[in-house]
Amino acid sequence: MQSSEAILANDLFQLIIYFCVVTAMTVVMLGGAYLLGQRHRSKTVDEPFESGIVAAGDAHIRFSVQFYLLAIFFVIFDMESVFLFAWAVALQEAGWLGFIEAAVFIGVLLTALMYLWLIGALDWRTCRQRIDSCNRRSTEERCIGL
Repeated sequence: MQSSEAILANDLFQLIIYFCVVTAMTVVMLGGAYLLGQRHRSKTVDEPFESGIVAAGDAHIRFSVQFYLLAIFFVIFDMESVFLFAWAVALQEAGWLGFIEAAVFIGVLLTALMYLWLIGALDWRTCRQRIDSCNRRSTEERCIGL
């Protein structure tokens, strides 16, 4: 029977060999692409090309932060739906305890969505549109005597 030190040394040796093989393969692939690749430069090589249409304007467009927030919300809720699909597949094995856990999970999701809605994270209006909306509402309230 081998001692634990010998097993640990063997595992470490295998890890080092694996790391060396991965590094060597990476160097071979990148070096081969560099050596065998084409080397021509022209004006049109660096231009973006999309579906046969030459780009008009700058490729670096500034997007509002709200687009990034929407993307993050999508990823978060998309991953949560993946967890719910996995739960639905294992519904028979999970039983009532799994159902209660899924209900708590959905409750946390709804609470998070309610929180995002209440703090205005889902409001896409600009500050000016919000101010105009508040001014319009206060004017309407004064008109009807509230």
